[in-house]
Amino acid sequence: MKKLSLLILSVFIAISAVNTAKAQQETKIGYVNPQAVLAKMPEMRAIQQRLQNFSDKKREELTQKQQEYQTALQEFEQKIGVISEEASQREQDKLIKLQEDFQIAQQDIQRQIQQRQQELLGPMFNQISTAINAVAEQMGLTYVLNTTTSNGDQIILYASQEFQERYDITDAVMQELGVFE
Repeated sequence: MKKLSLLILSVFIAISAVNTAKAQQETKIGYVNPQAVLAKMPEMRAIQQRLQNFSDKKREELTQKQQEYQTALQEFEQKIGVISEEASQREQDKLIKLQEDFQIAQQDIQRQIQQRQQELLGPMFNQISTAINAVAEQMGLTYVLNTTTSNGDQIILYASQEFQERYDITDAVMQELGVFE
């Protein structure tokens, strides 16, 4: 009975090892550089211009707030020797409020610019994602990795020439989107 159990266990382990080896052989990992794809998309130029216009408008608003603060500060500096202590305190409180408003406006504008960027680029990223999925399915890939982080740091530090030729799907994704170099 012990020998039979050991035989069954041995057969089970052998089958498991073969299945594991087969599964490992079937795993295919591709990679793509979405930023490169995005840069080649024809819509990108128009989106960059819209973002630039939006950013310029928001920076003008911020410059106006900064000028209001600078003007109030100059006026205070001119009056400081001739106004009462109570009036001086009111003016200082006014300056503090203007400075806080400027800082809040600065943060709000940064948030608005990021939100606008996401609104404009979101549909393009969805198109790229759809194309990546289509190419991955066509090539029978198990996983697709992004080659870089959002701040440009490389994730894939090395890939052999053979691997690059077989599994870098950046060009195939561009073809799927109709974007050509």
